[in-house]
Amino acid sequence: MSTDAELHGDELIARRRLPAGPDRVWSAFTTPAGVAAFWGGAHADVPPGSVTVDLRVGGEFALDTRAPGGATRRLRFVYVTIAPSRELVFDEPVTGLRTTVTLRPADDGGTLLTVHQRRLPPELRTRRAADGLASILDALAAHLRQCQPATEGNSRAAHDPA
Repeated sequence: MSTDAELHGDELIARRRLPAGPDRVWSAFTTPAGVAAFWGGAHADVPPGSVTVDLRVGGEFALDTRAPGGATRRLRFVYVTIAPSRELVFDEPVTGLRTTVTLRPADDGGTLLTVHQRRLPPELRTRRAADGLASILDALAAHLRQCQPATEGNSRAAHDPA
């Protein structure tokens, strides 16, 4: 399954079913190791040592993205809302971009993820930006699959030991 990302004026909405429960997805979004594992998607690397997280309303998280050509860009966000394993809202202070991450438990033990970005600056109102967000969420899904405990997200394996 891939990510569905839609542009609507100055908003971008992406949806993805993830192969891990909301607690593990929350951890990926709120720990330095989790953020470093997926944030760059297919278009950049995030050096693990560059990620800082101060998980509180008004706290910041920041990271460096390094493009294939070596160019590095520092990104910084401020937490607005923190509802563990349900919703995370953060702003990018330079552009005013607001991102809302919503997690809902799926029937199969996974997570239904929605990322809703509002107040996109004009340079991010493009198909390329939508594809970039989709790539990041696809990388998140791959990270969660690689680190998946034997019983989570695989109810058949839990009930069928063969």
